[in-house]
Amino acid sequence: MRRVFIAGGALTTFIGKGHPDFVHEKHKDFGKRSNPTLEQYITSAVDLAAANTKLDLKLVDQVAVGNFCGELFSSQGHLGAVATAHKDLQYKPSMRVEGACASGALAFQIAVNSIRAGGNVALAVGAEVQSTVSSRQGGDFLARASHYARQRSMDDFVFPCIFARRMKHIAASKHFTMEDTARVAVKAYANGAKNPLAHMHKAKPMTFEHCNTAGEKNPNFLKNEEYKQFLRVTDCSQVTDGGAAVVVASEEGLKAMGRDLKDCIEITGLACACGSLLEDPANYLEMDTSKAAAAKALGQAGVKPSDLQVAEVHDCFTIAEILMYEALGIAAFGEGAKLIREGQTNLDGRIPVNTGGGLLSFGHPVGATGIKQVLEVYRQMKGQCGDYQLRVIPQLGAALNMGGDDKTAVCTVMRNL
Repeated sequence: MRRVFIAGGALTTFIGKGHPDFVHEKHKDFGKRSNPTLEQYITSAVDLAAANTKLDLKLVDQVAVGNFCGELFSSQGHLGAVATAHKDLQYKPSMRVEGACASGALAFQIAVNSIRAGGNVALAVGAEVQSTVSSRQGGDFLARASHYARQRSMDDFVFPCIFARRMKHIAASKHFTMEDTARVAVKAYANGAKNPLAHMHKAKPMTFEHCNTAGEKNPNFLKNEEYKQFLRVTDCSQVTDGGAAVVVASEEGLKAMGRDLKDCIEITGLACACGSLLEDPANYLEMDTSKAAAAKALGQAGVKPSDLQVAEVHDCFTIAEILMYEALGIAAFGEGAKLIREGQTNLDGRIPVNTGGGLLSFGHPVGATGIKQVLEVYRQMKGQCGDYQLRVIPQLGAALNMGGDDKTAVCTVMRNL
């Protein structure tokens, strides 16, 4: 199989409610300027990625765009043709791909596969704008990632309720506790506070007491009485706008770009797995689909989970992060909570996870998340993370992106050069 390299890329600032640059009715700039559009996030990410990698966009053979709900939040589909708005991308093959919260990683996989199939340079772009409607209407839009006909009636906020359901089973089995999920939130906000691109970069520090206490300042907000007590606001990722783009290339492509191998990382494993959207999980204590994708990718790379030195995992909810520790294999089944209790996934821990704040604090512009994850591993490996840069530059890392309630999963294993 042809070698494929990440040559670099770019992230826009992730913004939304709580970010000082996000314009809302009470913002000082309300009526003077508007928040960026979906189209602007896509084109900005492309331009920034080209600038960061010194890429002549005429060299690009394939473009793939990850986006989940453009038609609903922004009344805009046909996003492949938005990504090729730059004059040097005109008439290039470009398509939009959707897989709920895994849309970005699926776009990344298309770009990688185009290199494996014979191309030399490809561009994966991801973006989402989710701030155009109320939170309840947005919750209805995002419920399309579930089996809408069967699950929409669970709650006004379907996905928080789905993960609260998981937490009910987890708590009953003593797999881990809500104290453990509070620890995940504290870690996420501490990391995001060091990340100038993060949605919650300027947020007040989160204490364990705050994250672990349900109340007026951290409510159990679901209406579903069966599951309400198992989820707090701080357990949830952000409703975020943002964009990301990554450049992948063959050895020939890197030469054409004038890009040195020392500025790149290599993709050594990449796998996708899908479960059945028509069924609930067989076991609420496991992420079976993510586990399958991770096992395939690690097998391709010929490495063990214990070899990994950094990871980005899908923390749409604090509950998911701990389950992802076990799906990726950095913790055995039933031992995910041990990692967060002992600080092993902190910036100074044995296996730092979600170093820039994850979806909980960095933010979750759905279509951009999968691309952001691989770029975060890239940036850690190239010493580009500033205040949250790991003391020891990692040589082997992974990203595990998930769509829906563990129904689509993409895992990437990467090696520093």
